[in-house]
Amino acid sequence: MLHVQLMKPFYSKLEGQKMKLVFAYQYFSIKKDDELFHFIPVEGKEIIVNMNTYQVENLSEVFVFQKGNRFIRLPLYQLLLVSDIHTHLQTILQHGEPEDREPGSDVKEEANEFISLLEEANLSRMIDYALQNRDENLFNRLLH
Repeated sequence: MLHVQLMKPFYSKLEGQKMKLVFAYQYFSIKKDDELFHFIPVEGKEIIVNMNTYQVENLSEVFVFQKGNRFIRLPLYQLLLVSDIHTHLQTILQHGEPEDREPGSDVKEEANEFISLLEEANLSRMIDYALQNRDENLFNRLLH
C-alpha cells in the first residue's frame, strides 16, 4: 500500500459545485516501501471533486511520482484504491480555503473601517464645500 506523505494543493478553486485542486512540484509526495517519491506534473496535475457527492470526477488523470531515475505512474482511480489519499482529500476539502471563498471576518472588519474613514473624509470635504460657498442649509444638514 502507498502512503501519502504530503498532499497540499498549489492552487484550489471552486467552480460551481466542483472543486479543482491543482498540484505542483514538492506539494505532493507518496511513500512506497519506505522510499519517498515526489510528484512531478508531466501528465496529470489536478483532481476535480464534485462537492455535492464528494466523488472524484477525473479518475483517468495520470499522476507521476519520481525518485531519482525511477518513476511511479498511477491513474487517479488506482491511486485512490491503493493509497490513503482519501484521508488527505477529506482534510483538504473540509479545511482548505478555496480562492473563490467569501472573505473572512477580519477582512470584512478592516474594509468596514476603511469605508468609515472614507465616509468621514467625504463628510469633512462636504462641510468645507458648504462653508466655502456659504450654503447654510447644506451646512446644517451635514451637521445633523
